[in-house]
Amino acid sequence: MSIKNTIFASLICAAIGVPAMYAAAADQWHFVVKNKTASNITKLQVSENNSTWGDFDVGAGIASGETATMVWSASDTSGCSQWIRAKFADGATSVPVKEDFCHDLDSPIEFSE
Repeated sequence: MSIKNTIFASLICAAIGVPAMYAAAADQWHFVVKNKTASNITKLQVSENNSTWGDFDVGAGIASGETATMVWSASDTSGCSQWIRAKFADGATSVPVKEDFCHDLDSPIEFSE
């Protein structure tokens, strides 16, 4: 394949790939969590009814003092209003708070002592 054909093929891939990447990002919701406690957050849990909880993947956790952006797929059929609570490395669980995950996604949900 000539250099000219290689460059042309690369440009075509970029023209198709970049819009697809943005479309995938548009299908995701995010929210921000700030850990203002002395213990690492090991788990976030969400609930629509404040009684049945589902785990939200926080990977290795959120260290004390850190802020993390969590990505939540917009294909999730859950409603906007959700209860959220944190579980900590020291065994404690935060008081659940009700959040609107469809609005103001960049203001951190703060968990403090």
